[in-house]
Amino acid sequence: MECSILIAVIALGSIGLVAALVLFICSKKFAVKEDPRLAEVASVLPQANCGGCGFPGCSGLADALVKAADKGSIEGLSCPVGGAEVMSKVADLLGMAVANAEAKVAVVRCNGTCEMRPKTAIYSGLRTCSAMHACGAGETACGFGCLGCGDCAAVCQFGAITVNPETGIAEVDEEKCTSCGACVKACPRGIIELRKKGLKGRKVYVKCSNKDKGPAAKAACKAACIGCGKCEKECPFGAITITANLSYIDADKCRLCRKCEKVCPTHAIVAVNFPAPKAPKAEAPAAEVKAANVEVTPNVKPENKQEEKTNE
Repeated sequence: MECSILIAVIALGSIGLVAALVLFICSKKFAVKEDPRLAEVASVLPQANCGGCGFPGCSGLADALVKAADKGSIEGLSCPVGGAEVMSKVADLLGMAVANAEAKVAVVRCNGTCEMRPKTAIYSGLRTCSAMHACGAGETACGFGCLGCGDCAAVCQFGAITVNPETGIAEVDEEKCTSCGACVKACPRGIIELRKKGLKGRKVYVKCSNKDKGPAAKAACKAACIGCGKCEKECPFGAITITANLSYIDADKCRLCRKCEKVCPTHAIVAVNFPAPKAPKAEAPAAEVKAANVEVTPNVKPENKQEEKTNE
């Protein structure tokens, strides 16, 4: 009995030893050497794993950056969350030069508030934008506007986008927005766009995504772009084009002159973060103006009557 137990122990030990030896040989032969720069680059990245860079998480971007550095350039790769500061550190680690990408921010291209776009139906299904969009135009007659269910807010990891309960439209906090693009992907109607943040945050853009013809768009929303072309004709820089009945402003060509904003009949073009226009000076009351124009004559002492007689 003892002999059989000993044999079994020796047999199992031998099998374990052989298995360990095979695993050791395999680990050496098929070992994958990891570039030490991967860990260094990954430690610099914010680890938000938002996917705004176009890769599956920060580790994916780190791998792409190291491979691009081996080819001689990391141009075109960037971390929207970390911005220029993080990319500068990454470039120093990899011994590369990186161009400063202009900051961007998400904008919601819909101005159809409850006043401009009244409800025409009641939706009682799953309260998500994707579900409501799948059912049709939603609760209003506009099939292009913000649905207000907050799919964009749900995916934002930075709390930069919320739905205004009074207007029913998603709004972006530019100070919190990192331009990761998660909200852009989450919107089923594609009305959220990443645009250049601009100097001092100033931007001019068409806050509408309606592609219906003018009369139909205006009937669905009073603030809709009707594709009249006035803005396109007014722009001296060729920054505005009209495609599928919808006006669009090219941020690269726009010089923020705001001429298009003034001629838009539906106020679909908005200018944000510009200083408020100066109030005209109040005119002085007519009585004050009249008093100011009256000539004041000095007091003249009456001539001496005796002198008058002498002169006579």
